[in-house]
Amino acid sequence: MCGIVGLFLKNPKMEPQLGQLLSGMLSTMCERGPDSAGFAVYGSGTEGRSKITLQSATAAEDFAKLNASLAKDKKLDAKLTTKDTHAVLSVPSDKLDAVRALLSSDFPSIRIMATGENIEIYKEVGYPTEVAKRFDFAHMSGTHAIGHTRMATESAVTTLGAHPFSTGADECLVHNGSLSNHNSLRRELIRDGMKFNTENDTEVAASYLTWRMKQGMNLGEALEKSLDDLDGFFNFVVGTKEGFGVVRDPIACKPAVMAETDDYVAFGSEYRALAGLPGIDKAKVWEPEPSTVYFWQR
Repeated sequence: MCGIVGLFLKNPKMEPQLGQLLSGMLSTMCERGPDSAGFAVYGSGTEGRSKITLQSATAAEDFAKLNASLAKDKKLDAKLTTKDTHAVLSVPSDKLDAVRALLSSDFPSIRIMATGENIEIYKEVGYPTEVAKRFDFAHMSGTHAIGHTRMATESAVTTLGAHPFSTGADECLVHNGSLSNHNSLRRELIRDGMKFNTENDTEVAASYLTWRMKQGMNLGEALEKSLDDLDGFFNFVVGTKEGFGVVRDPIACKPAVMAETDDYVAFGSEYRALAGLPGIDKAKVWEPEPSTVYFWQR
C-alpha cells in the first residue's frame, strides 16, 4: 500500500499555506500507511549556510548535550532549533564536514535525516496525523513538500525505515511499491562508496539516484535510467532544491494522480488527496503515464 502526497507551489503567495495544504492531503492517506509517516519541506535557505536535520530517540538529553558542545566552539557558528524528536542544525556551509565529524565521533545516538540549504525532513513511527501534529507540520511554510504514509511489507517499522529518504544534498525520495533487485543493487552501490542505514528498498532507490547524479546525470536523466536498472513496481516522487519529479514503472500498477493549476502542481496516490486543494475543480487532472518522467522546478 503506502500513500504519497506532494505539492509544488508555483505561486509564492501560497507558500505560508504549504504545511496546512499538505497536512490535509496527508490525512487522507492514513489508511494506506498507518504505521509511520514523514515529510520533507523545502523552505527558505540562507546563503552560505547549510541545514542538517537531526533525530534522536533520547532527544531532550542528546540535543542539550549537543547544544552545549557547539557553544564551546564559537568558530562553528552553529545554531540548533529543536522540534520534538528532531532538530535542525544551521551551520556555515564550509563547516559542514567538521560538524558531521563531531556528530559521528561524539554523538552516535543522533541520526542525520537530511542535509542541504533548503530541505528539512521529519519522520517517525506512528499514525500519520499524529506524526504531523508532533512536528506542527500545518504551520510550516515553503516552496514545495512531499509526504508519505507507510505500510511496511518487507523491512522493519522504525524511524529510519520511514520515508522520505535523503542520500544527497537537498534530495529526497518517497516510494510506493516494491523493488525486486534492491539487494543486488545495494551491494553494487556499496562497492562504489554509497552507505546505507536500513534494509529498506526505498533507501536503495534514493541512493541509486544520488549515485547517478554524482556521475554527472541530472535528475531527469537519472530517473530515466532508473527505468532500466530498477526491477519491480513503483511510483517515485523525488524532491530537489529546485522542485520535484515523478516517475512510474512501465507496468504502472500502483495508483497515482496529478493535478496542475496556475498556482500549483500536486501529486496523490488517490484523487481524494487532491480533492480539498483550492481551485481543484478547474485544475488539469490526469494519471501519470508509465515510464514517463515529470519534473517541475523554479
